[in-house]
Amino acid sequence: MNGTEYEVVIEAVTEVSAPAAPAASAAPAAPVAPAAPEAPAAPAAPVAPAAPAEGENVLSPMPGIILKVNVTNGQSVEKGEILFILEAMKMENEIMAPMAGTVQSVSVTKDTSVNTGSLLCVIQ
Repeated sequence: MNGTEYEVVIEAVTEVSAPAAPAASAAPAAPVAPAAPEAPAAPAAPVAPAAPAEGENVLSPMPGIILKVNVTNGQSVEKGEILFILEAMKMENEIMAPMAGTVQSVSVTKDTSVNTGSLLCVIQ
């Protein structure tokens, strides 16, 4: 290798031996007390879906700028209807209604800068 000679010896392994047993100690081991049984776990309370009393919050999925607001307070919307156009990283993203209902409040206007999780509107 790189102009240097190395001599390599390989031994063939024909049997696999079991690992050696630990040496017996002179002192006897103390008896081990059985473990106390564990108390049964309390059953988990059923989890109800989180439904806000005021309606469903529509949040910004990413930071960006609102280019277009397609809804107003009191407007009826269908599930999948485009509520807002959000520009993020030079791409236009459609923010759609997660459910059919009535827009209770709109929290942003055109050219508003939003962060991930910013409230855009509430639908009931």
